[in-house]
Amino acid sequence: MDTIKGTLIPIGGNEDKGMQADKLYTLDFIDEGILFRVVEEAGGIDANIVVIPTASSIPVEIGDNYMEAFTKLGCKNVTVLDIRKQEDAEEAHAIDLIKKANCVMFSGGNQSKITKKIGGSTIHEILIDRYRNEKGFVIAGTSAGAMVMSNEMIAGGSATESFKKGAVKMFKGLGLIPQLIFDTHFIKRGRFGRIAEAVAMFPELIGIGLAEDTGIIIKKGNLHVIGSGMVLVFDGRKLTHNNQRILEKGTPMSLTNLKTHVLSNGDQFNIKKKKVKVLPLDKEFI
Repeated sequence: MDTIKGTLIPIGGNEDKGMQADKLYTLDFIDEGILFRVVEEAGGIDANIVVIPTASSIPVEIGDNYMEAFTKLGCKNVTVLDIRKQEDAEEAHAIDLIKKANCVMFSGGNQSKITKKIGGSTIHEILIDRYRNEKGFVIAGTSAGAMVMSNEMIAGGSATESFKKGAVKMFKGLGLIPQLIFDTHFIKRGRFGRIAEAVAMFPELIGIGLAEDTGIIIKKGNLHVIGSGMVLVFDGRKLTHNNQRILEKGTPMSLTNLKTHVLSNGDQFNIKKKKVKVLPLDKEFI
């Protein structure tokens, strides 16, 4: 991971776009909000930003929302790339946009739509190559757009059946960062059990639960938390008991020594070293 030069910014969904009449979140959108950090990481307001609303069932409206949000931040070069079928991901103008982008932003919706329409395409290959080899190139995604960044991707599953085998459905994502598994809207939708089972299925991987209006900036294997909520890290690499494989579907699971970290704005986690770095107590928000 240390050799990867690009930046990933997965977001837990419902990020503050500066449009709410009543502010629901604690961080100011213009000065500290997640999209501001996306723009900053991409090189500032002159960056070429491409928004891909493929996951959404209302791509035009979602694209317009992001256009408005990035414009409020002063961005001058924002384009919506509306990919609705596999053939769209092979069109010359779409490929050219991805080649010239400083930042590609995937919207929320259904992550399986992204894998079906973009996975394995020329655009997908360009994204992987640029992320691996170009410093300053940013791939951001919210909700479904974050979940699709992994290789082993959560495609669905019931929160009410948490901790029972079969509660989570897995599929192949875009494979941008295969060491992680993401789940989003994590606190509000009670998805602890989904990611626990995902980690039980793939104990060599790290589960990342992203709360709403919360994201992480990933550079060279280091995760830096941004936004107003929490990030939960599930590290199953030293599980001492894991009966997931031998159970029948619907049976409650047993996991022991599943290490969990609860992180918030400014905290960090290094994937390879398994180390957490948190803000000193005298720097914490009150």
